[in-house]
This record gives sequence, structure tokens and C-alpha cells, in this order.
Amino acid sequence: MIDIRKLAFIGGGNMAAALIGGLIGRGLAPTRIVVADPSVEQRQRLIREYGVTAAPDNASAVQDAEALVLAVKPQHMHEAASGLAAHLGGNPPLAVSVAAGIPHAALVRWLGSRTPVVRAMPNRPALCGYGATGLYAPPAVGAAHRALAEAILAAVGVTVWVEHETQMDAVTAVSGSGPAYFFFFMEALEAAARDRGLPPEIAHRLTLETALGAAQMARESADSLAVLREQVTSKGGTTAAALAILDAADLRGIVANAVAAADRRSAELAAEFGAP
Repeated sequence: MIDIRKLAFIGGGNMAAALIGGLIGRGLAPTRIVVADPSVEQRQRLIREYGVTAAPDNASAVQDAEALVLAVKPQHMHEAASGLAAHLGGNPPLAVSVAAGIPHAALVRWLGSRTPVVRAMPNRPALCGYGATGLYAPPAVGAAHRALAEAILAAVGVTVWVEHETQMDAVTAVSGSGPAYFFFFMEALEAAARDRGLPPEIAHRLTLETALGAAQMARESADSLAVLREQVTSKGGTTAAALAILDAADLRGIVANAVAAADRRSAELAAEFGAP
């Protein structure tokens, strides 16, 4: 269970709601969570569903907080963070940003140089508790703050730390954008199943359960993905015939180029939103 007296959320959207639900599920009392959001409807929903406290504004939310989660859109981060700087006090709380693309230096510049900041890149499956989050902080952020940030994000899935901030662009390209790649492939597989004569509901169910089963098998196995693939592929069989088509189309190269494009775009957005 996470041990914290007060945790503030700046922004009460889907990712904040997922984190709040996950934290409460792990034993954090709702009374220790305060949320600020400009939408009255959003605040009321969180109060109704989770029993948290809603603050009238950002400054009230962060008062006496040990940590705050910045869960606003990247284009709104400058305004939100800069507006908080004067209210963080002489012993600023840990600030965890879940906004894509905002560099650590920009966050520190806006929040104040004394504020310990951790960048987090969760992905959409966090909304159902199966997220994968990349975390980054420079060496100046101590072990206690790192552990607290990790505990907050672990409420919605697995967490990994990267050593260099530039690697956050790769995290964004792989796990941040990655669910869409799998959805795209699953769409194509489902459509192919329908084309081969399977009823839509059967094509859909087989696609979902096959994807889930393959991921679970890979997660539980000590074997590499390559070995697992080979175990399914009998020489001269149906799987080998299908994989030959994918290989001839250079699927590996397509995936590599797609991830590289997402990586580049992440860096471009960081430069755009994090500029002085």
C-alpha cells in the first residue's frame, strides 16, 4: 500500500481516474486524494465514483500535498505548472508528470528548481489496470521520491525506469503508441477471418482471445519471442506459409520504420511544447 498523507491530481480526466481507482484498490484511502479540474462534471464524477475530495482550484489542491500528479494535456502543461510554482512552498512536493512529450527541464523551469520532478509515460491500457509505464528522473531526484513515483504508477500496471531522457521518446513509440499497433493488426486479422467465411462475432472473439493468449503465454514463458514463434511454426505447415508472406512483405522493416517515425514525432512534440 502506498504511504502518503495527501496526493493531489491536477487534471481529472481518464488517466487520472485510472490512477485514482488503482490507488484506492491498493489501499489508499479516498480521503487522502484531492483533485482539481476545471470541469464541474468531471469533479463530480470522481467524487461520486471514488469518494475523493475536489478542490476549487489548483492552488488549493496542492496545499500540504506530499506529491502531485500533473495529468493535463501537453498543450496546457505550461500554464498549469507555472501557475503552481508560487504555491508549492519551501519544501516542494514530488511532481509526477504523465503528459507526453514535456521535457524534464521544462517542467522544472515552470514548477521551480527545487521541485523534484519525475516524468511518466503510461499507456492507454492503464485505464483497465494493464498499463506499461516508462519513468525518468535525473540523478538529483532521490530514491524516496523515485519509489513514491513508481508506487503511484504501479497502481495501473508495470513500470520501468529509463536512464536517459531521450529514451522516453522510444518508450512513447513502443508502449505509448504500441496498443494502436496491436489494435491495427487485430483489425486486419479479424477482417481476414471474415473474408475466409467466419461469422463476424466468431472472427472477433477468436482474434481477441488469440491475442490475449499469445501475450499471456509470452509473459509467463522464460523463452524468447523468437523461440515461442518457432514452437508454433511447423516446417511446411500453415503457420510457416502465413509467416512467409509476412516476411516477404518485410513486416520487420515496416514495424521498425513505424516505431522510428513515432520516436521522431515524440521528440518534435517535446521541442514544441517544452520550448522556453
